[in-house]
Amino acid sequence: MDQALLEVARRTPGFLPEAEGLALHGWALEAARHGPLLEIGSYCGLSALYLGSAARAGGVLLFTLDHHRGSEEHQPGQEYNDPELTDADGRVDSLPRFRQTLAEAGLEGSVVAVVGSSAAVAEAWRTPLGLVFIDGGHSQAAADADYAGWSPHVAPGGLLAIHDVFPNPADGGRPPFLIYERALAEGWCEVGATGSLRVLRRRSPAPARGGRGRT
Repeated sequence: MDQALLEVARRTPGFLPEAEGLALHGWALEAARHGPLLEIGSYCGLSALYLGSAARAGGVLLFTLDHHRGSEEHQPGQEYNDPELTDADGRVDSLPRFRQTLAEAGLEGSVVAVVGSSAAVAEAWRTPLGLVFIDGGHSQAAADADYAGWSPHVAPGGLLAIHDVFPNPADGGRPPFLIYERALAEGWCEVGATGSLRVLRRRSPAPARGGRGRT
């Protein structure tokens, strides 16, 4: 990965360790052969640097999906709240910092920000994706919705990456681990693991949307 982009990543707020980011970058380079990339959960743009760099190298786009109002843990009074990301109305708003990150990295031509609800955008989405990276809300409802809404859009041979997968409950929350287990049970094949990052490959064509047996 370009050293200048790594330097931007090292000063960008976020929760993706560099080793996991570099692993994600490598998998995204491979996945770009199957189609554009999409991440759920952009925050200030840290993961978008690793994925956007791979998208640019692969000649595809990265779509970054986030409402930019923060997850549960980012809200005022919560553990990961950042006062610098709070707007004049007292609401979390990470979009300006995200745009600043893309501009600083020179990735605005390779990254398309989609601002909205993951479930609503997934319902309207029609383009097969080479990689979907799930790192959005960590409640069970949010994780389930991200997996159910976006895993069917991964192209055959494409990749599903899930962040914050902790087999030991003492190490972190359960929802990302539970959707990871669900993916394995539904036929996805694990191909990579770095820290809490898990990468799985689709074994067979995605079922028609609206069907009962989503994988």
